[in-house]
Amino acid sequence: MFKKVSTLKFILFVLLLIGIVACNEDTIEPNGRGSIRGVVIDAETNRPVEAVSITTNPATSAVITDEEGVFEITNIARGDYTISAQKLGYKTKTATIAVRNAEQSDVTLVLEETQAGGSTPGQPGNPEPEVNATGQPIDITLSWQAPDTTSTDSLTYDVYLYESGNTEKRRIAEAISDTSVAVRDLMYNTTYFWQVVVRDNTGRLTNGEVWSFTTVALPEARYLFARATDGSYDVYSSDGTEANTFRLTSDFSREWWPVLNPQRDVIAYSSNIGIEPQIFSMNRDGSNKRQITSVPVAGYHNQGIGFVWSPDGGQLLYPNYNNLYRIERDGSGLTLVATAPANRHFRMMDWTGSGDKIAAQTIGANINDSEIYIMNADGSDMELLVGNLPGRVESPAFSIDGNNILYTHDASGFENLEGRQLNAHIYRINTDGSGLVDLSRFKPEGTNDLYPKYSPDGSKIIFVNTPNDNLGPHDIYMMDAADGRNRVKLFSNATMPDWK
Repeated sequence: MFKKVSTLKFILFVLLLIGIVACNEDTIEPNGRGSIRGVVIDAETNRPVEAVSITTNPATSAVITDEEGVFEITNIARGDYTISAQKLGYKTKTATIAVRNAEQSDVTLVLEETQAGGSTPGQPGNPEPEVNATGQPIDITLSWQAPDTTSTDSLTYDVYLYESGNTEKRRIAEAISDTSVAVRDLMYNTTYFWQVVVRDNTGRLTNGEVWSFTTVALPEARYLFARATDGSYDVYSSDGTEANTFRLTSDFSREWWPVLNPQRDVIAYSSNIGIEPQIFSMNRDGSNKRQITSVPVAGYHNQGIGFVWSPDGGQLLYPNYNNLYRIERDGSGLTLVATAPANRHFRMMDWTGSGDKIAAQTIGANINDSEIYIMNADGSDMELLVGNLPGRVESPAFSIDGNNILYTHDASGFENLEGRQLNAHIYRINTDGSGLVDLSRFKPEGTNDLYPKYSPDGSKIIFVNTPNDNLGPHDIYMMDAADGRNRVKLFSNATMPDWK
């Protein structure tokens, strides 16, 4: 009897331990910040060394030591950093240090003088743009002055560039003899650090100082969309022209479904950087990216799509399997709004500008099993608006006044397990179920119209058109909201549009 009780207690203890571990795995670590304080001394004299250039990788701030050999780098994200100390006449010294949340990390760097008679190349100088220059274009030529050398020497240069806060330091030029290099497609409103490494014909090298500049602020852009890049997706903004189209994300994960806050200050988008798709936010120029949700955007046939902002921009509404959640824009206050009918999940939705109604698609395990409901903003009085028609039904979007809804439906009625659509049209229907209008009557044959949304003034509809073979490009168009005429292409290789 004693053995049986002991065994039972042991099993309960293991189950409890597993539960604790599982709970811990669901938590999200806070983004802590700390600081670095260091001193640089001479290896021979142990005296402090003044005016030493201090840089870090990942990049933070480029600072120099004071007359006591001391430097400080404050308010930086926690993590491991490589610190480099450089000064003419001394060998470059590096060290790795860990920065912890709300703590100061201390380091001492000992510099050795370069040996006489074995002179290395001199330092490059006079950088262009000048140090700490602001308002620089995103297509720029970096240039510098060659160090003094004899006519028999042949110098070459490696040039490195990296963004502030980014761990990736990329080489943009290798073994070039010119004293300039062109860089294209930089990020807007971003601080960049760059460094020139000088090498002579004997292989001896000198690491130049680390210089910095900041690019110009992002121009006004009213359109958002996702675009396939390098085998994945990134978020872009635009003023309506390809010439002024700007890439806002550049991670190796998939970033899409961008939605601009009604206050026009923050963009919400989804990312699967943590495997499960979560909602993130960023400034309109792509800066200050942060995770909002910890419960993922997921469900039947959902890889992180379908969420919307509240009319006042203070909250987000999003699907998680059979639950419809509301969450504050800072990630707090997760609230259950509604539960889907049995054996169905929420997928795509919209919220009226007046804030009183929500339109939501629900879907079954079969991607063609789809319906659209209307409910009050608190989740009550859920009523069926568009039933389970043959062919896919999705993408509900309210008009500006909330009196009608756009949605898409494959008019061919074709259904297969992959969810291929042969002839998806955009329809408009009044919220009472009357007044159905086909807005895709002028659509090219063999294509699908998808993801419709009204323009800010309600006179146009922005949407995606793509060939029905699932192999052709996705392009963004707009057309007249009244009758679907005057279809005009806005962007190529683009999907999931938003227009504010």
